[in-house]
Amino acid sequence: MKDKALLYGMSDQAITWLSTHVGLHNQVVAHWQALCESAKDSGFDLAIASGYRSFERQLTIWNRKVSGELAIKDLNNHNVDTSLLDEAALIEAILTFSALPGTSRHHWGTDLDFYSPSLLTTEQTLQLEPWEYQQGGPFYQLTLWLQENCQRFGFYFPYDQYRGGIAAEPWHLSYFPLAEKYQQQYQQTELRQYLLQSKLSAKQTVIQHLDNILSRYVFNIGTTPHE
Repeated sequence: MKDKALLYGMSDQAITWLSTHVGLHNQVVAHWQALCESAKDSGFDLAIASGYRSFERQLTIWNRKVSGELAIKDLNNHNVDTSLLDEAALIEAILTFSALPGTSRHHWGTDLDFYSPSLLTTEQTLQLEPWEYQQGGPFYQLTLWLQENCQRFGFYFPYDQYRGGIAAEPWHLSYFPLAEKYQQQYQQTELRQYLLQSKLSAKQTVIQHLDNILSRYVFNIGTTPHE
């Protein structure tokens, strides 16, 4: 890979901006648009809640969760009482739903969080919570359709189930052919340098546990579209 900065969320040069705040890797855009057209033919309005996300954006989310400014959810979607946690446990709680800056798949522009605006009532706002994509939720039928059809366009669900690290994220789609290449390029020494140079909260504890973080929360995912 020529541009290591892209791998860790430090560059958006390969990103095509579909709107002011939503971007995808320029090699993914056509595949996403084809998926959207197919979904439309089946009666679904498919949209992106979050696409490309920079290191700095992920850093802001991370630091706000460490400070307690943003709520941290557990596997049952309940708020975590962080007053009971030491720093290492706090980091693990955050990693259940939020990636460490430099490790988010959103950095690559290959991954996105989907939803459908037309399936929300005027009283509803998107929460990006599991219940919305499960039986009885507004996006359940769309989720079933994507599970059956997204692989034809190169996409899959990397967080289709809980594997002891990241919680299941039924809203998260990944363009497998390109994301797989990025996944294989990770270098812990490079990531460590980016983290050391950043204003990351709980930095020393993160660095101390970086091996475990990578094995449990970065590489511990669905590895093929057919798994």
